[in-house]
Amino acid sequence: MLLNRREAGLMLASVLASGPAFAQGGTGQASRTLKMVPHAVLRLLDPVGTSAYITRNHGYLIYDTLFGFDEKFRPQPQMVGNWNVSGDGLVYTFTLRDGLRFHDGAPVTSDDCIASLSRWMKSDMTGERLARSVKEMVAVDTKTFKIVLSASFASMLEALAKPSTNVPFIMPKRVVEAADKGAGITDTTGSGPFKFVASEFRPGIKVVYERNADYVPRSEPASYLAGGKIAKLDRIEWLTFPDIQTVVNAIKKGDIDLVEWVTADTLTLLRGAPGLEIQKLASANCPFLRMNWLYPPFDNVKIRQAAQLAVSQRDVMDAVVGDQKAYEVCGALFGCGSPLETNAASVGVEKADPAKAKALLKEAGYKGEPVVFINPGDLTVWSAVSSVTSEMLKAAGFNVDFQTMDFATLLARRNRQTPPAEGGWNIMATINSTLDLYFPLSNVNLDGRGKSGYSGWSSDSEMEALKETFAKASDPADQKAIAEKIQKRAYEQVHYIPLGMYNNFSIRRSNVSPLLAAPVTVYWGLEKSA
Repeated sequence: MLLNRREAGLMLASVLASGPAFAQGGTGQASRTLKMVPHAVLRLLDPVGTSAYITRNHGYLIYDTLFGFDEKFRPQPQMVGNWNVSGDGLVYTFTLRDGLRFHDGAPVTSDDCIASLSRWMKSDMTGERLARSVKEMVAVDTKTFKIVLSASFASMLEALAKPSTNVPFIMPKRVVEAADKGAGITDTTGSGPFKFVASEFRPGIKVVYERNADYVPRSEPASYLAGGKIAKLDRIEWLTFPDIQTVVNAIKKGDIDLVEWVTADTLTLLRGAPGLEIQKLASANCPFLRMNWLYPPFDNVKIRQAAQLAVSQRDVMDAVVGDQKAYEVCGALFGCGSPLETNAASVGVEKADPAKAKALLKEAGYKGEPVVFINPGDLTVWSAVSSVTSEMLKAAGFNVDFQTMDFATLLARRNRQTPPAEGGWNIMATINSTLDLYFPLSNVNLDGRGKSGYSGWSSDSEMEALKETFAKASDPADQKAIAEKIQKRAYEQVHYIPLGMYNNFSIRRSNVSPLLAAPVTVYWGLEKSA
């Protein structure tokens, strides 16, 4: 969120120029405009082409989905009016509900849905797995289409309701075709409850959305990412500030209405301030360690197991978060509180075992080879997790080469399959939302496809077979039993090392209603009074 002085000056001038009507709540149009600070800067506008959470959140404002998860993690129809599946489970028929139109007035059609899903299936891990079972997708008429399978895929609705990166948002067919030709997303026409105002987009300074007056919400109450998406704000402005102290001053003065995420340190600056409300969000973040399986030492499962023994969630959370009310230790790889929660085979939840880790390193023949640990120095929490865990690894006998860089450089470097000594890496900390972990088919850390898979390139044919079995299971009890086998395999092979869960908090002016209890920051139902 860092800007140069000129950009910061322009942005602040824009905020303050709106005058006291906004600061005091105002009347009329002013009271229905929300000025807020998002968790990151929006630069990329294609939610299918990037895993950035800020772009995902942008997508939920302007696009809609065929299905969405409710608060019990059940997929519910969203753009779909009704649907059915054939007796053999191989033909799914979906009919869109009435009144769906894109922002340019064109009706949403079956062809738009088929084009959007086809593109999503090419770029998303869950989508790719679904695509392997798809024989064809065909339009029956303008509002009805079929997905015909060559093999059973019982997780169809869960896949179409995928809530986080990458979300199968529905876009106009022409937009999808342009993106497929390499143009990316330059046309942000969607069908969601808000419209993106391209003429006011100033990356790193301001993003503007306006209410889509033609949007027809569902009649059911909003529940997580399902139900009625009722836009009660006329305008939303995402604003970027040069530093957190400026943000604190702005919300205290009333120049802004809401800050999406605040850290524990920032909460101490704002707690008890008049006119402000703190909200514990439904979303939670999970830091973890990811190892590179392509090169020594972590191509050796015993050395991965040693790293697993070297760290403990409790120690990491105490060091990074501190407040035990704001975090949870959790041995469930799919998240505590999720439908597939299990503690089977969990390691390192409460205590590390550096002595056992050292013994395992010796047994595995580790001779002190450097372990390149890459760290994003410009991301406070992420960097703190890296620092704490690197010291734990050192205490267990690892020779850690700790290399700090900016986040953009780290993202580029983590995708390189070159040897660590030649610009690659051995280990890194990272952070995911619980939404990206709760489902075996979408948890990228369980990717066992080797060099063609997710960064870290874990190669595990048994894991891939277990996920294939899960995709075909329709009974919840069967799914849970298979998920437990997946977790046991993941801990045994050390696909990744979970480091706990910590809560996200938002701060808002008291004249703004609470954000919807959802695992993604969404703005439907949100109100601002005078």
